Amino acid sequence: MTNSTPLLSIDADRSAVVRQPFALTLLVLGALAPLVLGSPASAQSLPTATPESVGMSSAALARVTAALQAHIDAGDIAGAVGAVVRDGRLVYMEALGQSDIEADRPMPEDAIFRLYSMARSITSLGAMILWEEGKFQLDDPISRYLPQFADQRVFVDAGSPDMDRTRPRNGEITVEHLLKHTSGIGSRSSSIYRAEGVRLRTITLGQMVDNTARTPLFEDPGTNWRYGISTTILGRLVEIWSGMPLEDFLEERVYRPLGMTDTGFWVEPDDADRLATVYRPSREGALQPYQVESVPFTERPTLIEGGVGLLASTMDFLRFSQMFLNGGELDGVRVLQPETVAIMTVNRIPDALLPIGFGRPTLGQGWGLGFSIVMDASQYRYPVNDGDFWWDGSVGTRFWIDPTENMVTIIMAQVSPARGAGFREEFKTGVDEAILEKR
Repeated sequence: MTNSTPLLSIDADRSAVVRQPFALTLLVLGALAPLVLGSPASAQSLPTATPESVGMSSAALARVTAALQAHIDAGDIAGAVGAVVRDGRLVYMEALGQSDIEADRPMPEDAIFRLYSMARSITSLGAMILWEEGKFQLDDPISRYLPQFADQRVFVDAGSPDMDRTRPRNGEITVEHLLKHTSGIGSRSSSIYRAEGVRLRTITLGQMVDNTARTPLFEDPGTNWRYGISTTILGRLVEIWSGMPLEDFLEERVYRPLGMTDTGFWVEPDDADRLATVYRPSREGALQPYQVESVPFTERPTLIEGGVGLLASTMDFLRFSQMFLNGGELDGVRVLQPETVAIMTVNRIPDALLPIGFGRPTLGQGWGLGFSIVMDASQYRYPVNDGDFWWDGSVGTRFWIDPTENMVTIIMAQVSPARGAGFREEFKTGVDEAILEKR
């Protein structure tokens, strides 16, 4: 993993962070802009531009920074990295607050974050690369490759699952069911999965697959949207189709072609100080370090988990997102065909299963192959456009890919629960307000 120099400095007593806003820096260095903008992007970078050159407001983006800092000052989050790319140019990137409060470590722009659910988009990309190569069909039953799923049963009562009350399954789980979360497979946090030890970072991916197959489904495949560990099972299929360990396949076919130098399933010792600490508010409201997993991300886990196990820097995920916005290509390297990107980034949930969501269904939300899809922007509580594809992670990360405005917006923090007093929604709202020229 490579290091970059953040646009900040620390005063002599380390009691304050003196910031040079990214957008303002671009304006001050305007005379150099032609040289910067004309150069091709390299690993761990994207071409930069002033906000005004792509129809955005530097002043409004400065207000976005101030609002984010207010959340840090209020103790909602310890720190964050936010970034905006429009027309393929990086126009905003700010690192604020601290990555580790106890160590008094400022948040660097190249901080590494636990992605959790955002990992699903990367693993889904890996699968679709192999789909383009004809390694499988979307309607293939997964039992063709994972025979332990052939005779899987279904809980009689999904609301009160009981290993002694099951029935035969109707229909097969297909690969597309895994990609869309309509497989009937449950969440890693479900009480029955915890009781059965289905998912532990101390077991192998093969063992987790076996545990999932021996545990009944919550419903028949294709009959409900249930967000769960389907993408981790997909990761095992990627290994079978490619003949490679998942981490090696993603390195060779995703990270390296896209210049994603900070993405992986664990951090090496030399990069451990770039891994942002996860915080959780105490009963008194003060942020306290919180270890989500028994095996920390500073160690190589036994379980290589494509559903929630990845780490990345903000720049890495910008590059990943920009590739999708470009229709499958970045810096002259094609990772997917445009037609495949189109298949992945439209709603594929049947009308009969809509609306989908957690707890209370979210009107206007669909699901593609690895992404949430905005079907009706008017149903969202913050600004989005129809056709946006996006997702987030359970410890404070979120990204939006907006074909209408030709933009990528990312906010990264590490807080559990991830709400953080709505800092992600407020960030997106502020970025939208900074657009001077709507398209």
